[in-house]
Amino acid sequence: MKQRVLVTGGAGLVGSHTAEFYAKKGFKVTVLDNLMRSTLFGYDKKSVEYNWKYLSKYRNITRIKGDVRNTSQVYRAIGKGVDIVIHTAAQPGVPSSVREPRDDFDINAFGTLNVLEALRKKSPKACFIYCSTNKVYGENVDKIKLKEFKTRYAFKEVDGVSESMSIDHCGHTPYGASKYVGDIYVQEYAYIYGMKTAVFRMSCIYGTRQFGFEDQGWVAWFIIAALTGKPITIYGNGKQVRDLLYVDDLVKAYDLFARSKLRQGVFNIGGGKNKTISLLEFLDVLNKIFGKLPKITFSNWRPSDQKVYISDIRKIKGKLKWTPKVSVRQGIERIVEWARNNRYYF
Repeated sequence: MKQRVLVTGGAGLVGSHTAEFYAKKGFKVTVLDNLMRSTLFGYDKKSVEYNWKYLSKYRNITRIKGDVRNTSQVYRAIGKGVDIVIHTAAQPGVPSSVREPRDDFDINAFGTLNVLEALRKKSPKACFIYCSTNKVYGENVDKIKLKEFKTRYAFKEVDGVSESMSIDHCGHTPYGASKYVGDIYVQEYAYIYGMKTAVFRMSCIYGTRQFGFEDQGWVAWFIIAALTGKPITIYGNGKQVRDLLYVDDLVKAYDLFARSKLRQGVFNIGGGKNKTISLLEFLDVLNKIFGKLPKITFSNWRPSDQKVYISDIRKIKGKLKWTPKVSVRQGIERIVEWARNNRYYF
């Protein structure tokens, strides 16, 4: 019997790549998505609808338009049962969470609990994988001492943020707080109900079929802006650094956990210390690719924006024998090629 996978938020970047990964493996895949991303970010063209249509080419993918906050729609997506749930559905924007904290909580916190509880009742032996975020550490990350260079900041005494960092006694933004609620519930369902669950606290994930906006998905947004000549605003001085992880490498980590004998886990995941880039350095790469840049302006730092976030990925390397493969330059070039071929959508 074919294994069954449910991907919530399956029309997004991570969700669509996860669905495609398992479809290619011959799994029976169900995708649940309410297709609200464009509306959420005030975009007047289709975005996730592109991925929704893209997934239709796979006969073993069933697409259900539905919302993780709607219990009956979640039950429909689970059907007679599933073996793996990859919960990517979320309100992913920090500025959006500041503007609409109630909606942010309903989607990220309640939506996660709703899926967890439905799974516990219908498929308690299934593996549940949660897409968490580095934002659960909030401003505690800023307590790490920094060095400043011409084009970037860098951690002074550590290579990256480990899972042992405190998530308490600091600012997070509503987004960081709502994602942490889901994070801790996923952990609790392993401890109290014995379910197999994993939390992946993700750094900057990027890849093809990513519709980036100023509020969320900055890698794709910068590429799209450079391609179309739209102005780019840098919040801060541009020296802030992130470790980048190409989406294909992320999905492989999910699968490694699902197939492992581990019953629960919390993992920081990103490109790690060897796959980092600052905003200024990223713009320099785009300038070399396109031969020019659109208008660049600088504005005030945004609330709780970490100057540096680099994942310490030693734990996930050790536990799952995983390592990221795609270089930052390779990943950027893949998105540039995809964006050029799909310029109509931007």
